[in-house]
Amino acid sequence: MAKKSDYLGLSYIVSVILAIIPITAWVLGIITRAKEGKLVAAILRIPLGAILWIPDMILMIVSKHILRLLNV
Repeated sequence: MAKKSDYLGLSYIVSVILAIIPITAWVLGIITRAKEGKLVAAILRIPLGAILWIPDMILMIVSKHILRLLNV
């Protein structure tokens, strides 16, 4: 079985592919935060998604996790 990654529990390879595409990274970042119950972080992802796309992509490739600036 494939190891689970950040985007909705999808595999690492699928998560990297989705992180490379800006729109999917933005939408899945919002959905992931909301699913974790971190509504403030999900709301902040809406206007800041374009800015956080590059760090998300780099961190997904390097550490297999997306950027978490806010744990609320």
